[in-house]
Amino acid sequence: MGIPSEKLRGCEKAMPLMSLGTATYPLAEPETVKAAILEAIKAGYRHFDTAFAYRSEQPLGEAVAEATRLGLIKSRDELFITTKLWVSFAEPSQIVPACKMSLQNLQMEYVDLYLIHQPLRLTEMNKQIPVDAEIIRPLDVKGAWEAMEECKNLGLAKAIGVSNFSCKKLEQLLSTAKIPPAVNQVELNPAWQQKVLMDYCREKGIHITAYSPLGGSNTHFGDNRILESDVLTDIARARGKTTAQVALRWVHEQGVSIAAKSFNKERIKENIGIFDWALTPHELEKISKIPQRKGVILAEIWGPRDLILKLDAEV
Repeated sequence: MGIPSEKLRGCEKAMPLMSLGTATYPLAEPETVKAAILEAIKAGYRHFDTAFAYRSEQPLGEAVAEATRLGLIKSRDELFITTKLWVSFAEPSQIVPACKMSLQNLQMEYVDLYLIHQPLRLTEMNKQIPVDAEIIRPLDVKGAWEAMEECKNLGLAKAIGVSNFSCKKLEQLLSTAKIPPAVNQVELNPAWQQKVLMDYCREKGIHITAYSPLGGSNTHFGDNRILESDVLTDIARARGKTTAQVALRWVHEQGVSIAAKSFNKERIKENIGIFDWALTPHELEKISKIPQRKGVILAEIWGPRDLILKLDAEV
């Protein structure tokens, strides 16, 4: 069964509901990223999630050009490409140039979806984390969003959205937005089910994309609480699936899209084997009782600054 897709508000092209994520820490070699993207295209992926901060825009662009040369796809237009505005370019006057810089990295004329990566701004490019308190600023939500709208109006991005935005930040954005955000990409998995945010976004017509659907194992912020969950492992054993497939299927059944990072050929294929079966009400009930804990804590990335602690406290 192929990967299903969904039409986003204000976007002509439907978005495939499973994308290959490309965030790694430490950063992967460009050739590794490129090889994984080509494997994913061969396996049937048509949505790729990148960001300036991941340094995967360039290898993604190269992989797409190579896939076209090899005849794996007819053109870039067959793909759905998501990238993100980094916090060091979040001052309104920097945003259109930052989008153009990402397009240059990708060797593309447009992205399908451009997201504000985090709800904050740095006054300079960060060379390390955590950062000095004096370079952290609140995001000018109104000004930044007007510049994002300009990216869409110029045709640089077919759709625009946000990432890591709380209900409070979305409320602020929606109060002045001419074009509402199509997507909010957030941490979402069986151990961080985000019910309040999910309900809010559903009510406002904002599609959610789940990152860290497997708990971010092998990252600086994640752990194995999903892949070693007794509840998920027991269900997987009973169903003849992997624990990762059970977790991904649960995320899919929440009506959201998924950005799942893997550079392993077998797991790239395994991660899309979730669309031709369903969890039972009893299994869903068991998963709903998994203890909840946020994995991505901004204070652990940027340092426990007042502004950052406030953002972490928002739902």
